[in-house]
Amino acid sequence: MATSVGVANTAVMKDSKVRIQSFHGLRSSGSVHLSRCASTLPVSSSNSSLVSVRAVSTPVKPDTSTEPKRSKVEIFKEQSNFLRYPLNEELQTEAPNINEAATQLIKFHGSYQQTNRDDRGPKSYQFMLRTKNPCGKVPNKLYLAMDDLADQFGIGTLRLTTRQTFQLHGIVKKDLKTVMDTIIRSMGSTLGACGDLNRNVLAPAAPLTRKDYLFAQETADNIAALLTPQSGAYYDLWVDGEKIMSVEPPEVLKARNDNSHGTNFPDSPEPIYGTQFLPRKFKVAVTVPMDNSVDILTNDVGIVVVSDADGEPQGFNIYVGGGMGRTHRLETTFPRLGEPLGYVPKEDILYAVKAIVVTQRENGRRDDRKYSRMKYLISSWGIDKFRTVVEQYYGKKFEPFRDLPEWEFKSYLGWHEQGNGGLFCGLHVDNGRIGGTMKKTLREIIEKYNLNVRLTPNQNIILCDIRRAWRRPITTALAQAGLLHPRYVDPLNVTAMACPALPLCPLAITEAERGIPDLLKRVRAVFDKVGLKYNESVVIRVTGCPNGCARPYMAELGLVGDGPNSYQIWLGGTPNQTSIAKCFMNKVKIHDLEKVLEPLFYNWKRKRQAKESFGDFTNRMGFEKLQEIVEKWEGPVEASSRFNLKLFADRETYNAMDELARLQNKNAHQLAMDVIRNFVAAQQNGKADE
Repeated sequence: MATSVGVANTAVMKDSKVRIQSFHGLRSSGSVHLSRCASTLPVSSSNSSLVSVRAVSTPVKPDTSTEPKRSKVEIFKEQSNFLRYPLNEELQTEAPNINEAATQLIKFHGSYQQTNRDDRGPKSYQFMLRTKNPCGKVPNKLYLAMDDLADQFGIGTLRLTTRQTFQLHGIVKKDLKTVMDTIIRSMGSTLGACGDLNRNVLAPAAPLTRKDYLFAQETADNIAALLTPQSGAYYDLWVDGEKIMSVEPPEVLKARNDNSHGTNFPDSPEPIYGTQFLPRKFKVAVTVPMDNSVDILTNDVGIVVVSDADGEPQGFNIYVGGGMGRTHRLETTFPRLGEPLGYVPKEDILYAVKAIVVTQRENGRRDDRKYSRMKYLISSWGIDKFRTVVEQYYGKKFEPFRDLPEWEFKSYLGWHEQGNGGLFCGLHVDNGRIGGTMKKTLREIIEKYNLNVRLTPNQNIILCDIRRAWRRPITTALAQAGLLHPRYVDPLNVTAMACPALPLCPLAITEAERGIPDLLKRVRAVFDKVGLKYNESVVIRVTGCPNGCARPYMAELGLVGDGPNSYQIWLGGTPNQTSIAKCFMNKVKIHDLEKVLEPLFYNWKRKRQAKESFGDFTNRMGFEKLQEIVEKWEGPVEASSRFNLKLFADRETYNAMDELARLQNKNAHQLAMDVIRNFVAAQQNGKADE
């Protein structure tokens, strides 16, 4: 009789001591409902031990003994005893680093091994830790603990990520267990913050008491719990086996244990993930109609609360197949937007999500990690075939997608009513990096008023549950620390994002976080030069490599590291994050950016339609026309001298200004207009009296 195993566990290691758990949960390969599924992995069996593979259509070939091709990471996962070996052994050595297998496994525990690439000489190994905070929720106790850990064991700063979590940089190996233990005992976790499994689940960070927002956040919490690893390895390694966790809602336990449609590995420590977990990282976001603070279409699964006329949540629309990562000049890799899968009633959402995860688990590629994200499976199969397979694991048909209003980007900066009598205050943090006076002041405020906080997908922070009497002293303290009301923040900075990149990220090709402050100043200078107003803006995102951690492929102007001090320029995203950008130019040196941006912004200023965003303008014009504009650019058209004189009282003043302007490669009129614009901008920024 044939032995039945899941696709993820078809290969048997040559070492006879390694036992791979058989998976009996799926229907047989002869089942009609899955006979149309295309396998993305070659499948075979030996003559001596016939293997029947379930949930795929690839026929068994008894005349071959080759194993399915799998990436090295798949082998590491399989041999790890559910993420323990050899990580536990490597953590106990005197070496400052860990070996290749452990480096892959520690990601599942929430950490990346890094080196400081600015250092010359021997590698200085350190670890980045990332927390897992569904909805960006950070209890008061956890914030204070993270603040302390950054000073005691890190580089003195906290970083807010684009997935509503913290990152701590600079942890050395000998301190890892102490830091992990502290986070876990302070109501936090890093489990699943990295690795081939569900990452942090996004949801709107605003602590509004509206039914739909509360329901979206509750759903995000439940999905995060459903897809959290269950084997206990995390607690074995970091808190000596003591499980420190909150009680799960009964609906989560019920959904995880349900195997009525062949989704689970029976009797496994990991009923959903098995020994292999997922082929690659998996990202989920939940939101409400209109609120696109979470970049909903960039996720593997995007979930939208659907409510009735009274505001009572009834169910969910589901998008699938979004993802940002790609490889330069490899056209078979690409960023992709999620597309509608269907609608489910609210009581079914955990089962629907589980069915999607299992479909990816069984069919996602495990041979080449460049193509392992679910977006490639859906791109290969098409949405109709993907839906059909998911429905078998879900056990129902999806209902038609419900109509939704237009999406809007929401930053939640500034002061807002929560709806329960309290206030919340959203604070802009450039690139999510909290340090220096800002870090000290935030610590004092959060500690003094016992505030909980939320982290946003735009790398900002929200102070929650503020009493009205506290508003004035908190505002004063924030202003003194440079945390200004959003009307005093340059609009370009409000929507800008960058990944950490150099010096710590091993994948970075060039700068992102360290380079974006100067870049934004240069873009503002170009705005001034071509006559764009101070309150106008474009969405700018910068990454040091093509993996797209700051989601540059959704930006109106995306800069993607493409070599030392050079970038690809991507154009065509929209302010509400619903259109994907396209590559406009390759390998543009950082010092040549103005040669590209000046003609683009100049023509947007003069040729745009009413209220047309920069992204929409570039899409309407087309890249061929824009390329021609850039190539033929000779500078803005200058007004005649008779108009220049109108700004001056006499010829002598004009001549003096003209001479000064020439030193700045301008004419007198341009210099005068710059002075006026700077004065107006200073007034708008509240700096006129400085």
